[in-house]
Amino acid sequence: MSSQARQVCHSGAMAALRDGLSGGQSDGLSGGQSDGQSDGQRDVAALPKTHLHLHFTGSMRIDTLADLARGHGLRLPDALTQDWPPHLHATDERGWFRFQRLYDVARACVRGEVDMRRIVREAAEDDAAEGSRWLEIQVEPSSYAPYVGGITPALEIVLDEAARASADTGTGVGVVVAASRIRHPFDARTLARLAVRYAGSGPGTVVGFGLSNDERRGALVDFVPAFEIARRGGLALVPHGGELLGPMSVVDTLAMFAPDRIGHGVRASEDAWALDRVAESGVTLEVCPGSNVSLGVYPQPEDVPLRTIVAAGIPVALGADDPLLFGTRLADQYTMAREDLGFSDGELAELARQSVTGSRAPTEVRTDALRDIDAWLSAAP
Repeated sequence: MSSQARQVCHSGAMAALRDGLSGGQSDGLSGGQSDGQSDGQRDVAALPKTHLHLHFTGSMRIDTLADLARGHGLRLPDALTQDWPPHLHATDERGWFRFQRLYDVARACVRGEVDMRRIVREAAEDDAAEGSRWLEIQVEPSSYAPYVGGITPALEIVLDEAARASADTGTGVGVVVAASRIRHPFDARTLARLAVRYAGSGPGTVVGFGLSNDERRGALVDFVPAFEIARRGGLALVPHGGELLGPMSVVDTLAMFAPDRIGHGVRASEDAWALDRVAESGVTLEVCPGSNVSLGVYPQPEDVPLRTIVAAGIPVALGADDPLLFGTRLADQYTMAREDLGFSDGELAELARQSVTGSRAPTEVRTDALRDIDAWLSAAP
């Protein structure tokens, strides 16, 4: 399927999206080129996996956004209605402003507890439909606090619905509290303390602390105290880095935070020394091919340096980032790896394993997922 055809696929409802999530090639060695055989197709939506890079507002179904806008008497721009998914190239300041404006429009449609619960539940349902056994959804509580009485109630709502949705869908949902680079670093410390108060190791708990928004804003060193609070509280450290900025952004993120994972990190591929530093660190990179292409980091899916990263021995967890704006969900990232980058089913299974081992999923979830990945690969296509 071409990139253009895939975009057309995503203009329909979620059911239509899921119907198109099949495709495949024969097995191959992890990190190597596919042998090009086409003796059947294993369903990537049935491949057990975890989802470690998904933003709260950006996880919304486009139909849900339309419902919320109507309910609150808000008008959506054409880019979120007739022209969806929007054409985004955010690698320059003007492009990022366009992306951020659309994200802010969507976030403004989330105006209370009912809306917030719906988003969490639907994210869990969508992940469950795509083979995800564990989702770590990233939320910045300050954005929703004005409608529910503060950052603590905002986080508690998300956590409570995460626990409920986990029980109902079978996909565990943990929460990553994310600070924003465009807010004051003191706000990040406040959020880190809040995150630690609700830290845990199962569904409906905070499992990580992140840093998101425009990489070109804010100095990393100013956020070190917040990450130290989170580290002492036992949370996974999962800052963004190395998507809008180049390889030194990834190296600096490693040096400043000693993270467990890095959101994106793909630009490390542009420098052999930086790539070696990432490999030596053992961190998992949350690679989001659909996001990379939509934001203009790479022209086409086949240009995403996933092969380079894998060949360097760096663990990867594929993620969807913001399906609301990019038009691709979790299973689509595996489809891109298969169809645009030539990953075999054996290689896709290895990516799924790395998503599991890089997660904060409970031990039993990890054990079951790894066993079922092997079963997926062993079954005839």
